[in-house]
Amino acid sequence: MTQRALGKMVVGDILATAAVRYADREAFYCSSTQRRFSFRQTNERCNRLAHGLSGLGLRKGDVVAFLSSNRVEIVEIYFALAKAGLVGIPLNYRLTPAEMIVLMREIGAKALLAERRFGEVMRLVEGELPGVEHRVSFGDGPAGSEHDYESLLAQSACTEPDVEVEEADPYYFNLTSGTTGVPKCYQISQYNNATLGPMFEAMDLSRRDVVLSVFPMYGRVGFAWAGCSVMYGIRNVLANFEPDATLRLIHNERVTITNLVPTMAAMLLASPVLPDVDLSSLRGLVFAGSLLPAPIREAATARLCPHLYEYYGMQETGPLVVSTPEDRARRPNSIGRAILYAEVRVIGLDGQDVPALATGEIIGRSPGTVTMYHDNPAKTAETFKQGWVHTGDLGHLDAEGYLYINGRIKDLIVTGGQNVHAGEVEERILLHPGVAECAVIGLPHPKWGEGVTAVVVVRAGQTLQAGEIEALCRQHLAGFKVPKTILLQTEPLPRTATGKVQKFRLVERYGAA
Repeated sequence: MTQRALGKMVVGDILATAAVRYADREAFYCSSTQRRFSFRQTNERCNRLAHGLSGLGLRKGDVVAFLSSNRVEIVEIYFALAKAGLVGIPLNYRLTPAEMIVLMREIGAKALLAERRFGEVMRLVEGELPGVEHRVSFGDGPAGSEHDYESLLAQSACTEPDVEVEEADPYYFNLTSGTTGVPKCYQISQYNNATLGPMFEAMDLSRRDVVLSVFPMYGRVGFAWAGCSVMYGIRNVLANFEPDATLRLIHNERVTITNLVPTMAAMLLASPVLPDVDLSSLRGLVFAGSLLPAPIREAATARLCPHLYEYYGMQETGPLVVSTPEDRARRPNSIGRAILYAEVRVIGLDGQDVPALATGEIIGRSPGTVTMYHDNPAKTAETFKQGWVHTGDLGHLDAEGYLYINGRIKDLIVTGGQNVHAGEVEERILLHPGVAECAVIGLPHPKWGEGVTAVVVVRAGQTLQAGEIEALCRQHLAGFKVPKTILLQTEPLPRTATGKVQKFRLVERYGAA
């Protein structure tokens, strides 16, 4: 059997190439520290970090945990690990310190690089994880007993590391969104992440763009935007999402494209800063992570940017389909068509493809798709079947290959023998001006088996009665789809970092009531 090719696709080469092609062009603006770095500087800093970690005694295949907000150091860590052949585990700062300790212990981390604002985690590691032999910190204030990040860079070489990294080598561990319980851990290879280009090609990204990265960088989506901006020589503005500051950054940095979840868009639309900023530089808003409710879509196109992109995929698959503004004009309710090298099918219970327009389970794969979960053979067998990832999402394809999402299989509520898709009910409820957000779940019901239950968050400053929601639903939905129970609350819905509603938490809360 011949080799696939003489060359290879690994993540470190993306930055090494950019340092040559784009050299002194600005690569990153770290908005929280107001520092700017060129592609050449970024590459040299990443090389220094790779050498510095090697100088501490870390070797190819060792696991390095890291904990940071959206600042330039987290980008440098990703690329330094790629160049050194080290395996990362980006930590979600929304987890408790105890949960982070468990993750580092289970994965076998030998080092931790952390922003100093997370000092409690650093102290716990020092006391409870002797296997984490090396600790490095960065950010405001002096280093404690750990190594100082900038000092480590200053004493290390800026040359390319002499480490042979292969496409199949593990790159980093990541967690799924955790919408149905405890997040699952999977491992991404160098090849999985080096092939991130097709989604951004579908969005027509080029050096003329300015990207704003507000997705948390500990997740796969966050790093993908950093990776693509390096790949295409694009200036990237790094920021932690805060609505007023985000709008000002778009205005001041002339941002052309940014990736949001619907919750973020709703917060931007409600910001008092919105009337005072110029958003004309925006050529596109990108959405992912959850279904885009029609009211938010319409308000975003009217008041933020008229051109929307949407993409679909799981953490495990990487992006599978993209909807462009042109696609949306033709098929406004579709999330798009398959991108280059991605494959998407819709199957029935027998595992066979269903006809166009028929609803079934969406399965997919792409070069970005991983092959298994870490140390979880049961879930691996359930999700990865015969070379395809079974998403657990319900949807259909039309005759032209446009994909439509109908909801989650687990969001299918069977009430009195009738099937109700939660997303359909949610979309109607969100039409009410007094509703900020909502989630529809199925709860045990003595008569119907499952009762359609709507958890509705009342918009601030509004008054709302359950009867108003019921009347609205009856205008648009069949009787069996109208919620049997409507629960009003003021606190936001529980969500993952990427904006997906954690419905299992609502079931736990209200199912036990």
